Amino acid sequence: MNKTLPVLQPICCAPGSPTIDALSAHALASTFKALADPTRVAIVNQLACCKECCVCDLTATSDLAQPTISHHLKVLREAGLVESEGRGTWAYYRLVPEAIERLRDVFSVPAAV
Repeated sequence: MNKTLPVLQPICCAPGSPTIDALSAHALASTFKALADPTRVAIVNQLACCKECCVCDLTATSDLAQPTISHHLKVLREAGLVESEGRGTWAYYRLVPEAIERLRDVFSVPAAV
């Protein structure tokens, strides 16, 4: 019995679509490399749910030690996804809104012309 499969229309690469320049592509690849770890994705997800979090709050919600969480936060900070502020002996982290918006723009489908 033969089945026919529907042909899906592409949602990108329409004629006249702007292409990404090499510098932007490199920066975006660095961001995706930082997000290529499930722990870092979970940290970004947790930070998206609050204004800011202390490292101790992030450690309390995972099975990882504080130095490991701090390492992941360093990677996210170097990728420009999070920023930190020290208050006494505690470090507080928050998402960088512009970085999250750039990621959102990558996945947005341009309006049909």
